[in-house]
Amino acid sequence: MFLLNKLPMCVLHLLSDILYFPIYYVARYRRKVVRDNLVKSFPEKELKEIKRIEKKFYHSLCDYFVEMIKYYGMSENEIRRRMKFVGHEKLQAMLDKGHSCVLYMGHFFNWEFVTSISLHVGGDDIVVGDIYHPLENKNFDALTKRMRDQYGAESITMANTLRRIMQITKEKKRYLIGFIADQVPTWESINHWVDFFHRDTPVFTGTEKIAARTHAALFYARMVREKRGYYTLHIEQFADDAALLPEFEATNIYYKLLSENIRQTPELWLWTHKRWKRTREGYAKREAKRIEDRRRLVEKANKNV
Repeated sequence: MFLLNKLPMCVLHLLSDILYFPIYYVARYRRKVVRDNLVKSFPEKELKEIKRIEKKFYHSLCDYFVEMIKYYGMSENEIRRRMKFVGHEKLQAMLDKGHSCVLYMGHFFNWEFVTSISLHVGGDDIVVGDIYHPLENKNFDALTKRMRDQYGAESITMANTLRRIMQITKEKKRYLIGFIADQVPTWESINHWVDFFHRDTPVFTGTEKIAARTHAALFYARMVREKRGYYTLHIEQFADDAALLPEFEATNIYYKLLSENIRQTPELWLWTHKRWKRTREGYAKREAKRIEDRRRLVEKANKNV
């Protein structure tokens, strides 16, 4: 990875082109998952169009891998050329007014570049950060964290999110934190469902709860790939104070904007995740079993008494 990092981006993109064939045609990395996700998400599209999106997605995925390698240690001048931000002045304005800000995002390529937003927004009493899930491999986890923190942003683990944000608030500081909130919630954390690409979909609501608790302003980050290796993040505000919105409204708005974003450039969203593996029927069965198990425990306890 160190040697690859020293290669020019154009050479790495050539390597990406080479990698595409074994990943797509030989290893067939998660091809069934991607095809199933695309077919069910775009029932109006013919199979020919689905295959076209699928192939473009795998090209984008390979580009993501090599661009992530190059991102580590990338100079500030180069990342400023490759990652543009439109609307970040609105973020800075809200921060200057004393508000913290939540930036809702999706898994759009290349989301790693977005941590360079700390070069454009911030201040002495402002914490710019991102939420991440630690990798099992400690070496890669440390490398990824160093990469994301290299321009001054702070990587916060999912498990420590609320604790860290409340600490920031207690210190009378403000925060700008990006939440990639389009992942699959655990069974235990499911409390809201949305219609997402024609399917009843469980969603994370922790982001809006944290934002409401800290009266944060809410923004959506819409990623656009201008050309290979060059991206623009369009930042759109949709709430001044999350606490003033009805429950789940922020999450509903986020998924509406996310859906529009995906439809614009479906090849840039991460289709390899089993996003719809948790169903309402499965959730109902687990809840019924949980209630029955609790009832049996109560009966057993009463008998012992």
